[in-house]
Amino acid sequence: MSVMEPMQELSSLDFGKEAFSPEVLNWIAQENLWNLWVPKSYGGLEMSLLEGLKKLRSLSKVDGSLGWTITLCSGANFFIGNLKQAVADEIFIDPEKPVCFGGSGGVFGTAEKKGEGYVISGIWKYATGAPYLTHFTLNAKIREDGKDVLQKDGTPLVRSFVLQKEEVQIIKDWNTMGLKATATESFEVQSKWVHEKYCFVYNELHQPHSIFKIPFSIFADLTLWVNYVGMAAHFLEEALKISGQNLSMDKLQEVILKADLLTMGYAEQIQRMIDMGSELPNAMTDKIHQEASGSVRSLSDAIIRVYPTLGIAASKENHSLNRVFKDYFTATQHHIFR
Repeated sequence: MSVMEPMQELSSLDFGKEAFSPEVLNWIAQENLWNLWVPKSYGGLEMSLLEGLKKLRSLSKVDGSLGWTITLCSGANFFIGNLKQAVADEIFIDPEKPVCFGGSGGVFGTAEKKGEGYVISGIWKYATGAPYLTHFTLNAKIREDGKDVLQKDGTPLVRSFVLQKEEVQIIKDWNTMGLKATATESFEVQSKWVHEKYCFVYNELHQPHSIFKIPFSIFADLTLWVNYVGMAAHFLEEALKISGQNLSMDKLQEVILKADLLTMGYAEQIQRMIDMGSELPNAMTDKIHQEASGSVRSLSDAIIRVYPTLGIAASKENHSLNRVFKDYFTATQHHIFR
């Protein structure tokens, strides 16, 4: 079944609200989209990087909030590769308990060592899909006896943790012009003791699958990049319905095509290198980030050139172009390419 077929059965209002409707959430669960990258042995789809990027692009073209939420949440479920085997088994192995991770990449709290675990406290911004999550991930500075634990270079030691939703308090502060249904709320943890087994480290692998051998920074860049491309493609599709082909449309089409070639080309190259047992060089990480940042700037410039040519229809609250425009430029505020 294609992405578009089931989506056409849902009203566009399902995406414009401040949260996904039960119908949308049920469809996501039925399609197992939270688990794009999760191994089949844990009930996931175990997609390759290329397959997953194509899926995320198509979802973001259907709706920005849909693509963005699935990207960030499936991207958090990607951390199954970094969890210790026993913890992965505990969380993911029961098919009757669907799992949806999400959280914050910022270091907004502390984890004070206590016995066989840590007392975690802090407020983290922002967790995409907060109301839909079963588990929250966060980064915290490690402390002992009230002092930061320092690394050899003198910087604070930071570790990542996964907590159950009952252990956090959601702070409803997502009040943006677009991506409303992502419900990207902040969350707070108040002096919660967490066993050390729920601590994990990015790029420290406990699963053998090739997808987890991709450095997380590259994975994050590519999966977010295709969201901008998908939303831009949706914008172009709707804009063509209003004004037809013109020079500004040609430019946007050209930038989208280039972005598609780059993202899918990188995915194929990365898969080949991993299949050959090659490590991805640091230079590739930097190059992909620079390419992605430049591509998003080009997409933004091209969309802004098109928008003034579309007339008042594109500014009406109930027009899909208006929502795509607001979703796209809300997405550009994400720190990764800002």
